Amino acid sequence: MDERQHVSASDIPTESWIDRVPGAAIRPYLRLARMDRPIGTWLLLLPCWWSLALAAPLGAEGAAPWPDPWFMALFAIGALVMRGAGCTVNDIADRDFDGKVARTAGRPIASGQVSVFQALLFLGLQLGIGLAILLQFNDYAVVLGAASLALVAIYPFAKRVTYWPQFVLGLTFNWGALLGWAAVTDGLAAPALALYAAGVMWTLGYDTIYAHQDKEDDVLVGIKSTALKFGEGTGPWLAAFYGATVTLMAGAGHLAGLHPIYFAGLAVAGLHLAWQVRSLDIDDAKNCLTRFKSNRDFGLIVLAAIVAGRVMGSIG
Repeated sequence: MDERQHVSASDIPTESWIDRVPGAAIRPYLRLARMDRPIGTWLLLLPCWWSLALAAPLGAEGAAPWPDPWFMALFAIGALVMRGAGCTVNDIADRDFDGKVARTAGRPIASGQVSVFQALLFLGLQLGIGLAILLQFNDYAVVLGAASLALVAIYPFAKRVTYWPQFVLGLTFNWGALLGWAAVTDGLAAPALALYAAGVMWTLGYDTIYAHQDKEDDVLVGIKSTALKFGEGTGPWLAAFYGATVTLMAGAGHLAGLHPIYFAGLAVAGLHLAWQVRSLDIDDAKNCLTRFKSNRDFGLIVLAAIVAGRVMGSIG
């Protein structure tokens, strides 16, 4: 019980590396962008890397059958910056809610460390960096990437009107599954669409787990979530979401012509998701947070499986 209360009391990490950054004026902005909580960046980045790996040339003369390291680096920086931009938008929109909840009252805007005007300037800086990165890709990818801003703007308000904000988050956070493919191929195709759909299902699962940490506070301030909608029946829903994730990922691999070793790796990833569902305690915030964070490992297993499927396919 004490651990659960500790986890939910504040979402500002104690003794973070940010506290050691020279210049106290910079620290609230680093916290606003959630730089001390990298899991969000990982969850935004991994679909991008999956797609880059899936779109890697197969059998093209002189082409390496793995994702372009330069593109991977660009997407990594872009994910870091755009995740921060999304958090800034979210905190601007939720500033009144955040001030009423113990877990979020210490956030920079809600606590008065950063004004709304200052947050908007910071948002402009982040979007400018994101645009500079996006412009390194082809025109199709640039337009596709810019289109994602509509979802970024909508998401903070979805939880006020629907019990399915996790679906909107899934559409937003997995846009990179489309963008990575477009950056490599200058278009879209069925494998990328299947991968995107898989990512949406994945997010519905892991963010429902995350939302169970906040359900009591969400009821108090009138915020909706799939955690509140499913309640004690969360387990079967998670099994369905994660089952759809693996099925759609298998479809994406098949459509992309990956070597069978990919499906073996995907099976391992599926076992990880099954562990999440089976071991989840929706009334233990620490348990929920651990399983939520473990989705980075799931994503890395999938990435390794895609790369292996491409490399083995090029050999055989």
